Amino acid sequence: MGQIHHPSENIDPRYVDVIRSNAAEAEQLGMLNAAGLDIVYKEKWFRLLVPQAYGGKQISLPELVRLQEAVSWTDGSTGWVVTLCSGAGWFGGFINPDAANIIFNTHNVCLAGSGAASGTAEQTQDGYVLNGAWNYASGAHHATHFTANCIITQNGKQLLDEAGEPIILPFIVDKKNVSLLPTWEYMGMVATGSHSFEMKDVHVPANRRFKIDAQHVKVTGKLYQYPFMQLAEATLAVNLSGMAMHFIDLFREVFKERQHHPRITSSQKELVSHTLLKKTQELNEARSALFWAVDVSWEETTDANLKDVSRTSRVLAANVREAVAELYPYCGLKAAETGTEINRVWRDLHTAGQHSLLTFLEVSDN
Repeated sequence: MGQIHHPSENIDPRYVDVIRSNAAEAEQLGMLNAAGLDIVYKEKWFRLLVPQAYGGKQISLPELVRLQEAVSWTDGSTGWVVTLCSGAGWFGGFINPDAANIIFNTHNVCLAGSGAASGTAEQTQDGYVLNGAWNYASGAHHATHFTANCIITQNGKQLLDEAGEPIILPFIVDKKNVSLLPTWEYMGMVATGSHSFEMKDVHVPANRRFKIDAQHVKVTGKLYQYPFMQLAEATLAVNLSGMAMHFIDLFREVFKERQHHPRITSSQKELVSHTLLKKTQELNEARSALFWAVDVSWEETTDANLKDVSRTSRVLAANVREAVAELYPYCGLKAAETGTEINRVWRDLHTAGQHSLLTFLEVSDN
């Protein structure tokens, strides 16, 4: 499968220093701070998947997963916001070109949103009227636009598709039409500012509605033919592995200090060293397997290759949880002290790890 590199090899060390030195402040603010955002905008990390036609980078999926792991290794909240907001930028491949040219026409464009169909879009003669509330919009404080899935209605009644199911479509709206709800109160990923948002009687033109389907793509390129499910699974998995690699790096530093404690015996030191080596090897094998699966599926997007991306994403997520859970007890109270870096990484990882997409090892039919 080839050599697996440490995430640090995929990011400028100067960016690592800046982002990490500001991570504690970002957590206090509940959002990425100015220093971190400067890097995000400079490198166009929110535009990683935005079509080149609209000023985006439109990078390949193999490039994407390696970069996103590196950003998450640098800082969990920064990596998560970049992943979720750049992922929403991928929708640019499906948005009406006239609308897209307006939406992406700013240097700080950032799309946040939710995949839950927790709102309605009442069809009118010249567009739609949106109402509803949506949870977990990571990067909400930095968003210039929000995406939201809506159940389509007409005259107050749900419209159904040919199978008799409600028609659900995503919309993109300007930030000025959205009200943020301060609901993000969790132990980790604090700086993601993943608040809820709501809309009340917001009128949007029809060209702000889009459909995520290869048959409805508006921009040429392999990126927009690749299925969203596997793109999401792979990018979320590398967020977790990036944070886990950061935890392991910090663990080495913490235990290097602890092993001088007089109550820790030679056999206990050997046990910890063996556990660290074993879990690091297992994690790297799982990382390598996912990167390989992504690379192969990018070259040949078959059902079997896509299923392998789903499987290896879940295996990687499971390895992350196991590795951190087994190493954490050897850290001592420093890892439980809320002001320490290792504690923040632990909290971030266990909060991000609650995402339902990678909870179970079984791969459902996507």
